Amino acid sequence: MALVEETSVKVALETEASPDVPEGKTDYPFTASNSIYTAILSRNEAVKDAKRLKNFLELRDKYVHKKVLFEDPLFPPNDSSLWYSSKFPIEFEWKRPTEICDNPQFIIDGASRTDICQGELGDCWLLAAIACLTLNDKLLYRVIPSDQSFTENYAGIFHFQFWRYGEWVDVVVDDRIPTSNNQLVFTKSFRKNEFWSALLEKAYAKLHGSYEALKGGNTLEAMEDFTGGVTEFFEMSEAPKELYKIMKKALERGSLMGCSIDVSQSTETANGLVRGHAYSITALEECDKLKVTKDTKIRLVQMRNPWGMVLWKGPWNAKSKEWSTISSSDKARLKKKTVETSETWISFEDFKKNFTKLEICNLTPDTLLDDRSHSWTVAVNEGRWVRGSSAGGCRNFPDTFWTNPQYRMRLYEEDDDPDDPEHVACTVMVALMQKGRRKDRSKGAKLYTIGFSIYEMIGSQQHLQKDFFLYNASKAKCKSYINLREVSERFCLPPGEYVIIPSTFDPHEEGEFILRVFSEKNRREGGEHKMFRAIYQQIAGEDMQICANELKVVMKRVLEKHNDMKTDGFSLESCRSMIALMDTDGTGKLNLQEFKHLWSKIKAWQLIFKKYDKDKSSTISSFEMRNAVNDAGFRLNNQLYDIITMRYADEHLNIDFDSFICCFVRLEGMFRTFHAFDKNGDGTIKLNVLEVKRSRHVHTKRNSVH
Repeated sequence: MALVEETSVKVALETEASPDVPEGKTDYPFTASNSIYTAILSRNEAVKDAKRLKNFLELRDKYVHKKVLFEDPLFPPNDSSLWYSSKFPIEFEWKRPTEICDNPQFIIDGASRTDICQGELGDCWLLAAIACLTLNDKLLYRVIPSDQSFTENYAGIFHFQFWRYGEWVDVVVDDRIPTSNNQLVFTKSFRKNEFWSALLEKAYAKLHGSYEALKGGNTLEAMEDFTGGVTEFFEMSEAPKELYKIMKKALERGSLMGCSIDVSQSTETANGLVRGHAYSITALEECDKLKVTKDTKIRLVQMRNPWGMVLWKGPWNAKSKEWSTISSSDKARLKKKTVETSETWISFEDFKKNFTKLEICNLTPDTLLDDRSHSWTVAVNEGRWVRGSSAGGCRNFPDTFWTNPQYRMRLYEEDDDPDDPEHVACTVMVALMQKGRRKDRSKGAKLYTIGFSIYEMIGSQQHLQKDFFLYNASKAKCKSYINLREVSERFCLPPGEYVIIPSTFDPHEEGEFILRVFSEKNRREGGEHKMFRAIYQQIAGEDMQICANELKVVMKRVLEKHNDMKTDGFSLESCRSMIALMDTDGTGKLNLQEFKHLWSKIKAWQLIFKKYDKDKSSTISSFEMRNAVNDAGFRLNNQLYDIITMRYADEHLNIDFDSFICCFVRLEGMFRTFHAFDKNGDGTIKLNVLEVKRSRHVHTKRNSVH
């Protein structure tokens, strides 16, 4: 009997959205069945788009030398940069700060949350995120490079850096800003001559195509674009009991945090809070009550309104009687943290009663209920849902669900948990993000309702077919499908092989996405990683790359550290095959990241080898090779099994570790080449003459794999 799985749906409403637009390689192998390579990215690495960064410096110096002010041809001062649907009811005049005031400054006395006052654009969600960003200087000056000014090397050109779908990009703008009656129309600082926040908003508008594209959104979007972090979303009605601890831990770890109230018929609550409006959370405090009652402490949340004014009329507002219930020292401490009139305190209980959702962007995937910090690796895969081909919808649509993109994930070793020695699970965090929907709003695009499921699978390298999903239940899945830009969830799964299926809720919805999978680095691997990094650096030299001969030396030294494996290392032929497999940039050498990815593959294959090396002789019988190949996910016909035995077995019909790995490397290359041509994922390929030549070239590069 076919299994039936229910898929739940939630609707997320944007803050300050229009009423008619409710929207709401890593160190382990992680490969997509329909792509060749996996992008290996770090959320803390340098700007990927180095060419554009160079362009900024070159452009600035060029215009400084020419004594001409830069004019951005890609974001001109006209209506195309402002609106795409309807014209704003006032006349705009684009002016440079030097035309607006005397002595304009980029940043005065450091960038702070007091520098952000909302204008006529409904982008409070963005400004709430910027206010949170100012609490962390390291994050702030990553987004806003500080070596810019209106005095030194001024040429009317500025730049800002944003995390964009897996990489940091540099956005260049000129400093012409929309004004009316010589006043900034959109975001501004309370200081009339400070312009970093207005220029940051302009750069973010350029990134999305126009200012109008910023109307309505979720704070998590901007938080993520400022950090590349991992998002968490809490419905207050379903919030965990430890919510205060979660929020406090988030602030301690530098996470960005915002909150809002879903829209209903009334815009304003009885206590003055605004529905459909985003607020920043800037602090949490506990105070002792002067009068001893059942609860001796009061827990408080500090929030900020991007409008630059406080509307909270409930307990703990600036004029409330509640201030008299705490000590003068606590009172002074709280008032010291309140740096502007747009900030107010609210009790944690009132916070839970009044707000409907909490948004947190963490800088790492560490759980906020754990006091320990962990090391993580991240795998990023880009994909696409194509109508009629790979846009299969959720599990509610069994006839098409199987056609969605499929991503394999292998988890090798369980986490180390000193508090629970019996703990046998691997911690992973899966984050699915749809791409480009905000930028395509001018074309009518809205956020899709998205989610994902995880299935356990063994061996198969083919695209899993309809029957698999009819008769196998998912091992894990997101709590619900929701119309947010990103859906993320944390899981603890046993070691094994899995496939992740990202999808829209309804079938036939076209779009692009990225799928990020964060895996906790096993502590037992920490020393090993340091060990082979040290060995690699000794051999690689200044270029930090190794050729086949150097790889042979590195592998020999690494294997010598593993006493459980009797081997003299790998032959030069095996090392050449390894480089052909892992050399993604065509240099004929391996960099450190490629070597780490190779080592992860070898470790996985080593586990299979040990399984069949029952007498600990460091060899396996050629008869067992068939099972070992199947365990690794390769499906071969009898002729190929015969060829493997003839090619790799010795006179005693045994296969040693070097030959075993060499065989697997070549099989991996052969299957990878095949999948590159298997565009439909149906296990068959058709080649024209040019593709046959290309295939032969690839096979030649991979040491004539047959």
